[in-house]
Amino acid sequence: MSFQAYLDNIEDKTGLTPRQFIDLARERGFDRPGVKTGVIVDWLKQDYDLGRGHAMALVHVIKNGPGIGTKHVGTTGVHRDDSDTLWLDGKATKPAG
Repeated sequence: MSFQAYLDNIEDKTGLTPRQFIDLARERGFDRPGVKTGVIVDWLKQDYDLGRGHAMALVHVIKNGPGIGTKHVGTTGVHRDDSDTLWLDGKATKPAG
């Protein structure tokens, strides 16, 4: 599953876009340096019933923004992504790719 597909699945499950999760995390101070990954994962599990893989995808965008490595960009593997930049503003507004 691509990184973007993880984020899209989270939106399907929770009704919240990745950008909304970033805002919620910021309100809680989870975007600050030094905040442990486990704290964020626990919050996402408790409040949104997200599993570790989906929570880790959100941890990445909370801590690093939309950029991802190019390792899987343009490949044909299972984890391929079309771009090294994730769309965080929801599936309904995602440009056609």
